[in-house]
Amino acid sequence: MQQIILIHVTGPDRAGLTASLTEVLAGYGVDVLDIGQVVIQDFLTLGMLIRIPSKAESAPILKDLLFRAHELGVSLRLDPLDQGRYEQWAGAEGKKRHIVTLIGRALDAEQIFRVAGAISRNGLNIETIHRLSGRMPLKGGSGRRQACVEFTVRGIPNDVSDIRRQFMDIASDLGVDIAFQEDNVFRRNRRLVAFDMDSTLVAAEAIDELAKRAGVGDRVSAITEQAMRGELDFKESLRRRLALLKGLPTSVLEEVAGAMPLTEGAERLISNLKRVGYKIAIISGGFTFFGDRLKDRLGIDYVYANRLGIRDDRLTGKVVGQIVDGPKKAELLRKIAAKEDISLQQVIAVGDGANDLPMLNIAGLGIAFHAKPKVKRGAGHSISTLGLDSILYLVGVRERETLT
Repeated sequence: MQQIILIHVTGPDRAGLTASLTEVLAGYGVDVLDIGQVVIQDFLTLGMLIRIPSKAESAPILKDLLFRAHELGVSLRLDPLDQGRYEQWAGAEGKKRHIVTLIGRALDAEQIFRVAGAISRNGLNIETIHRLSGRMPLKGGSGRRQACVEFTVRGIPNDVSDIRRQFMDIASDLGVDIAFQEDNVFRRNRRLVAFDMDSTLVAAEAIDELAKRAGVGDRVSAITEQAMRGELDFKESLRRRLALLKGLPTSVLEEVAGAMPLTEGAERLISNLKRVGYKIAIISGGFTFFGDRLKDRLGIDYVYANRLGIRDDRLTGKVVGQIVDGPKKAELLRKIAAKEDISLQQVIAVGDGANDLPMLNIAGLGIAFHAKPKVKRGAGHSISTLGLDSILYLVGVRERETLT
C-alpha cells in the first residue's frame, strides 16, 4: 500500500541542502506531490509532500532521510497523511484564490494581526506570505522607506464588499494601504495604465495654480474642492473656473508647467512599467497644454484632456471641443483598450477625484490615489500612504526586480 508523508525540514540554510535531501528520495523512486521552501535570515523551512510507491518499504527510505538530515545539521519531522485527507486537499485546487497586499512605510505585528484576522473571519485561509519590498535596514536610510508583504489566500469570502470595508477600516486605523484582488490570469498580465493628471500624476492642480496667478485662487480652489467631492457637476465646475481665468496671458501657462512637481514615485512607476511593455495614458479633466509636456518628459503614449481656448495670447475662459468629464474618461479608456486590443481586465486606472470613478470602476484594477473618502469608497482599491510607485506591488513586482 502506498504511503503519503508530509516532511518538515527546518534549520540553517546552506547551498545544496535541498538537492542532498531529494537525492535520498530519488534513489527510491519517490513521488513528490507538493513542495515549498522559504528562507528568512539564512534559516530554512522546507516542506515536501511525498508518496512512497506501494512496492517500496517506507522504513529504509525514512531512516536514510533522517540520517541525511542529521548530517546536514537540520531538523526533520515526518507526518503520515491518510489518503482521504490528501484527496480532500487535492480537490480544493479549483477554489478561488485572492491576493491581499499590505503596504506601508514600515510594517509591524499589529498590522499583520489585523489583516490576518480579517482574512480568517471572512472564510479565507492564508496559503503563503511573501515580502515584496527590499530588506529593511535597522537604522533606516536616506531614501524613502517602503514595506510590503503579499498574502495568497484561498477560498470564497463571505462578502466581498464587507471584507473590502474591513480592510479599508484597518488601513485608516493603522496608516497603511491594503489591496484585495482576485488572483487570476488578468492580474498577472496587466498591459495598460491610465492616470488622471492633476493631484495624481502631478502633485498640484494646474487650474488652481493658474488661478493664483490670476488673483482668483481662493474662488477657483473652492469650486475645485466641490467638484472633487462630487458635490458639483464637473462640466459646470470647469466652466465656472475657466470663466474666472478669462484674459490670463498664455505666458503664465509655461510658468506653471515649469513649476508643476511630479507626484512621488511617478517617474519610477512609469519607467518600470514601460520596461515590461505597458502602454501609458493620461486621461484628465485638466488641460492638454500640461499633458503634452508630461508626454514628452515621461514617454506617455496617449494624452486626452481639455483644450484651452486661446485668442491673442490670452485665455478665452472656455474649452475648445467636448469637455473631458467622468463619463468621457471611461469612454476614452475603452477606446484606448480597444485600439491596443487589451481587455479592460488588463487595465489599471488611477485617479483622485469623483470624476475619475467611471474609469476606475471599469478597469481591472481601479485605484483611488490619495483621494477623498467618497472616492475611496467608490473605487475598488486605494493608496493613501505611499507614492505612485507602490502600484508596482499591486501587480506583484518585487523591489529587487525594479529599476531604481
